[in-house]
Amino acid sequence: MADYHYDVVIIGAGPAGEGAAMNAAKNGKKVAVVEDKNMVGGNCTHWGTIPSKALRHAVKQIISFNTNPMFRDIGEPRWFSFPRVLKSAERVIAKQVKLRTQFYGRNRISVYTGKAHFVDANTVDVFNGTVSNTRLHTKEVVIATGSSPWRPSNIDFNHPRVYDSDTVLQLEHTPRTIIIYGAGVIGCEYASIFSGLGVKVDLIHPGDRLLNFLDDEISDALSYHLRDKGALIRHNEQFDSLEINERYVTMRMASGKKVKADAFLWAAGRSGNTKDLGLENIGLETNSRGQLEVDQEYRTAVDNVYAVGDVIGWPALASAAYDQGRAAAAKISKPEDFRFVSTVPTGIYTIPEISSVGKTEHQLTEEKVPYEVGQAFFKSIARAQITGEGVGMLKLLFHRETLEILGIHCFGDQAAEIVHIGQAIMEQKGEGNTLKYFVNTTFNYPTMAEAYRVAALNGLNRL
Repeated sequence: MADYHYDVVIIGAGPAGEGAAMNAAKNGKKVAVVEDKNMVGGNCTHWGTIPSKALRHAVKQIISFNTNPMFRDIGEPRWFSFPRVLKSAERVIAKQVKLRTQFYGRNRISVYTGKAHFVDANTVDVFNGTVSNTRLHTKEVVIATGSSPWRPSNIDFNHPRVYDSDTVLQLEHTPRTIIIYGAGVIGCEYASIFSGLGVKVDLIHPGDRLLNFLDDEISDALSYHLRDKGALIRHNEQFDSLEINERYVTMRMASGKKVKADAFLWAAGRSGNTKDLGLENIGLETNSRGQLEVDQEYRTAVDNVYAVGDVIGWPALASAAYDQGRAAAAKISKPEDFRFVSTVPTGIYTIPEISSVGKTEHQLTEEKVPYEVGQAFFKSIARAQITGEGVGMLKLLFHRETLEILGIHCFGDQAAEIVHIGQAIMEQKGEGNTLKYFVNTTFNYPTMAEAYRVAALNGLNRL
């Protein structure tokens, strides 16, 4: 067996592993990464974030072609097959992999392909199948193995009509009807994508409202727009069982109701990828969802073993994972640069998209904070009128006395971009984070950014 010695071994080459590897290497550490796929990039690049957003972009273009009167001169509305639309995602994945592979080469980071298995807290074996001929000795380990869709044992995921959020990207036909169970972020994004392609969607949700961590008004708007596209949303329904035959899938709910469709997408939660890591050899245990617990420095219960990204649970976003990876590497190699990743904006790529950062009205009301609201509706913003993307709004929550910005909630085209302008101001210290900034700053016109000035004036007029 070949033995190699490193300062840091990172398990997983997704956003969290990449963030950790690059930061540790830049700070002079000798770094190895163990990745069980043949290509770097992790689930984010291959099965999750990137392909689903590329898919969504293609669907948005189809919607605009099919609904924009200007295109009617060219020809009739088109029906697009799901596999054909997926092709557009493949070129993006290839570009991402190429780029990320170069990062590892440029920073002299060794990448080992295989499954990592702890021998002890300072030794990791790399397995190819059942054989290991590589042993890595290391001072510190960062676990960045990510997550996978949680699969209950009473569902046959091998059936060609049954999918989860990984396998749905291999869908080889376009169903006319689909049942999506679970209306979290992934369920809502796919409900948008399928209904945008003209598929009849049944979105079945155990909770009583969509994405209940969002601002109520925005959650309501999302429900309205999904229904407007023909999706049927059923709240407070628990999964009971699935009957499948060659022609269709029937889902039975705990309430006794049944619903039938061409395909079924299970989107009810994810679990940490910790199986077969040999955690028992270092005395680490996971929770029931396979996730690891860490402290405020991303350390597990074992002193030299850190964990970052989806494998530690919330917020389970690629953006946060990358920053957590960088933070853990800073703790190891340059402690003065360490920061705990706390304010993370949510970017939800439904159609229209949603993004928010900071407190919701519900939280501020519970905390008895005297806040006020400033709103800008996109239908009255010149740029949105030009692009024909008039659906949506920007909502600023601010303190009535100090005018400090407490929360930013955005719904509509490019929401995930727009939110960052407000986030930058919200993060300023002292006087710099008040509503006044937006009134006293000249914005380009026409832009979507101008919505901040409109919302700020709207809010000040309420005082």
